[in-house]
Amino acid sequence: MSSQSLLFRRVRTLMFALTVFPLAGQAAETIAPGKLTYGTAATFMPFEFMKEGKLTGFDIDLINALSKEIQLTPAPMPMEFKGLIPALQGKRLDIINSAMYVNPARAAQVDFVPYLKIGSRVVVRKGNPEKITGRDLSLCGKNIAVTLGGIEESQARADNQRCLDAKKPAINVMTFPAATDSAVAVAQGRADAEFLSTPGTVALLTEKAGMFDAVGEEFEADTHIAFAVRKGDTATHALLEKGLQGLVKNGTYTQLIKKWNFPDSVAIF
Repeated sequence: MSSQSLLFRRVRTLMFALTVFPLAGQAAETIAPGKLTYGTAATFMPFEFMKEGKLTGFDIDLINALSKEIQLTPAPMPMEFKGLIPALQGKRLDIINSAMYVNPARAAQVDFVPYLKIGSRVVVRKGNPEKITGRDLSLCGKNIAVTLGGIEESQARADNQRCLDAKKPAINVMTFPAATDSAVAVAQGRADAEFLSTPGTVALLTEKAGMFDAVGEEFEADTHIAFAVRKGDTATHALLEKGLQGLVKNGTYTQLIKKWNFPDSVAIF
């Protein structure tokens, strides 16, 4: 083979490699060019929920500000929570933006970009008729409302096992599509208590003053919530981190925490 032919082949091989394997640091490709398509389950007040027919919440404000920072247009794709990871893996989404709690099972399926850490509270009907004292054995034999598939469900099922181990009556874990449904069940007396995020508890006690109480101490207060990206999608991961750093630097991150009346303890930056 002539030296000219060999050179031509090497150039062609290099061009193919650059096409298939973009240079490190190159901007992430999005599902729709120029847009940041995100999946969200709008059932988790105050992070993402519907109000007067409009998608709203802390996460929605955050992704709108972050998208502007990285010069993309946010494009929400509402769906059930259980469908978020399959949609991301199927490349229907660029990211998941739905207050997703970080846990080992999910970390095996997606990569995370954390942006807050939160805990949870036990919420009861005003006056606490069942005399529940917190996340303890006072829950045994009670009806506990949780969001289906959320971390609250796994927490309640772990508490049920503790009751059984202590030879106490089982907890009846009642699952609902949304935290708002759980709150309605508590308000109506169908459930004795609800497990709810600390920011969600603040919002509920504010919006429904006189209807609920929070009992006991905050628990699992070092739980992180994060954006989720596809496994190995380092470009999108880096892009989100860069956007968050910009929001921290210009003060938007802190402003949104204050806007939604979150405790200062949620901040991780």
